[in-house]
Amino acid sequence: MKNFSYDDFELREIQKLEGHTGKVLGIAWKVDTGVWGFLAVMASWSDDKTVRIWEENLSGLFVCKAVLEASSTVRSCAWSLEYNLLAAGCSDATTVIWKNVGDHAYERIYTLKGHENEVRSVSWDMVGLLLATCGGDKSIWIWEALPGNEFDCASVLQGNTEDVKIVQWDDNNALFSVSSDNTIKVWKETSYNSGDWRCIKTLGESDREHTSAVLSLSFSKDRRRMVSCSDGLTIKIYCDRDYTELWSHICTLSGYHDTTIFAVDWLRELLRWVPEEEDQDPEIYASAGADDAIHIFIEDKDNEVDGLSFKQLLKKEKAHETNINSVKWHSGDKRRLASASDDGTVKIWEFVCPWPAGRIDP
Repeated sequence: MKNFSYDDFELREIQKLEGHTGKVLGIAWKVDTGVWGFLAVMASWSDDKTVRIWEENLSGLFVCKAVLEASSTVRSCAWSLEYNLLAAGCSDATTVIWKNVGDHAYERIYTLKGHENEVRSVSWDMVGLLLATCGGDKSIWIWEALPGNEFDCASVLQGNTEDVKIVQWDDNNALFSVSSDNTIKVWKETSYNSGDWRCIKTLGESDREHTSAVLSLSFSKDRRRMVSCSDGLTIKIYCDRDYTELWSHICTLSGYHDTTIFAVDWLRELLRWVPEEEDQDPEIYASAGADDAIHIFIEDKDNEVDGLSFKQLLKKEKAHETNINSVKWHSGDKRRLASASDDGTVKIWEFVCPWPAGRIDP
């Protein structure tokens, strides 16, 4: 990529979504929407015990098309590529499964029970047939979606000493978990469909890794790098150079947040073809937390350490009135970012930068 100026970049608010009556705890873009001419769809969830479904209209603005009611605070949601399902982890220790049965119609088809404490996070694998859930009981459950709107518990993973805050699959069917025990764990099934899952790597056992509760993680566009944040006000970058799940720490960023960092998300645009003599577009990720700001970081190719280094590109002060709980890049053709806050709103931002947008890898 050619040289650029900081003035070439801007995070521009394009819409504020209101409707929740409590804190908005997260957002998730629906897989394969907002691309190839399809309108973008997003879910937001709250401690008001609802999930709201937002759909983009032809003017590029988002309208609430459905409100799904749960029996307790909704802590996490995830869309499935298969069966058109939405899973919601709740504070009453259940996971609710809704199915999109029409244009804007959702049917509650199943409630998963097993956790002894609130379900903190839910995540579908890349195919959309395995659902991971985790919670305050320190366990991870893996559920298999079956034909006929049925589910079966495939495995229960134990290994964390404190509550598990996030579960996230990669495209190699490895499962990542982050916890209040300061670790990131990588889980892998020993053989296909065996139901025997083992922890193959624990990040957090060296002095270069997190020393406080890990709160969020996200993968790069090529899935070889990972960013995580912790209650210790640090952001860390890891690399899996050979796609072997043997992740290693690359660099630590500190001093940019002076309060808890709740969320990080990597911009996962698929690489556009560029002539060999030109550099590829730099890596970018966003972070947010209790400082009410959205931070955008960009790869610093002039000061690379072991192949990767980052610097803060911009900071959007007062992006919300209070804590920002989640930031998610738009999974489609437009380069947009959504943020969710304790102020009860979701905001849609346009990220203005020097190179054209490409489809984002979900």
